[in-house]
Amino acid sequence: MRLNQITLSVTDMEAAVDFYLELGAIQIVDTPHYARFILPEGDSSFSLHLCTQKPGTGHCLYFETDRLDDWVTELKARGIAFDSEPEDQRWLWREANLKDPSGNQIKLYHGGKNRLDPPWRVEKRKH
Repeated sequence: MRLNQITLSVTDMEAAVDFYLELGAIQIVDTPHYARFILPEGDSSFSLHLCTQKPGTGHCLYFETDRLDDWVTELKARGIAFDSEPEDQRWLWREANLKDPSGNQIKLYHGGKNRLDPPWRVEKRKH
């Protein structure tokens, strides 16, 4: 099984597309109501869907990089605003927080070996 994509709702497609392009995403679908992106590393994708209401809370999109602090510095120099600077978290990831133009929560992070193999990892279970 693989995860195909995550779709976020946005209220301003043009502003959202510009934001994700500024982060480094590569756009592969462009319509007035839908946009899809791939990421420069790996084979992950995500999409944006135009809606009339501001998206709800309770979800968060994570983008991982091995050079978190440098990436945040570069994005800030290009005018991207952050809610928090890169900070080491108790779950052993380093994270910085920001929001896209529609208010979707975004985290830029570095998890390293703890991303998939934290000290508290449980054994895989099958049914």
